[in-house]
Amino acid sequence: MANFTSADVMKLREQTGVGMMDCKKALVEADGNFEAAVKILREKGMASAAKKQGRIASEGVVSSYIHMGGRIGVLVEVNCETDFVARSDAFLELVHDIAMQIAASKPEVVSIEDVDPAKVASEREILTVQAQNDPKPKPAAVIEKMVEGRIKKYYKEVCLLEQDFVKDPSKTIGTLINETVAKIGEKISVRRFVRYEVGEGLEKRENNFAQEIMEQVNQAK
Repeated sequence: MANFTSADVMKLREQTGVGMMDCKKALVEADGNFEAAVKILREKGMASAAKKQGRIASEGVVSSYIHMGGRIGVLVEVNCETDFVARSDAFLELVHDIAMQIAASKPEVVSIEDVDPAKVASEREILTVQAQNDPKPKPAAVIEKMVEGRIKKYYKEVCLLEQDFVKDPSKTIGTLINETVAKIGEKISVRRFVRYEVGEGLEKRENNFAQEIMEQVNQAK
């Protein structure tokens, strides 16, 4: 029998927003491993959200986020199915969080599907050569695994949906969206975004915007 307590079930419910019975089933399936249970629920949440992908999401909002006295600005379009949901607190909070994420983490595209395949192929080739040139020779299977791990890391850097949420790194932006989908029962999609930074491309001091944004969030609590 899986080794977990009712407290574990409650903790899993609080972290994921999923019902008690589903949390219990996930813990049973994961043999009591909490992180594995979280992963199972996220995967099921994604599957649930995927069922809604065929729906038309033509409502929503274009929202702006201005940070650091006007030094960074973001415009993002997030769609849902109805105007009612587009005006709801849960949806607007999600949009705000997404805009803040874009300001802090500088994604280049929305999803993995939006990444230029030629760019990924080039990145894969470079990483493979780097691994092959390592002073300590490695089997081809190990090199392939290393390269795939680095490609995943690359996706987390450039794809909005793959990035860890700056306000809660235990979940990705994709997971955050799926949790909101489960809450409101409508399809939600990020259509497009643009990020502006004063002096971008010019030489200037390095700033840790993610840290500064988190400090502002903590001060507001």
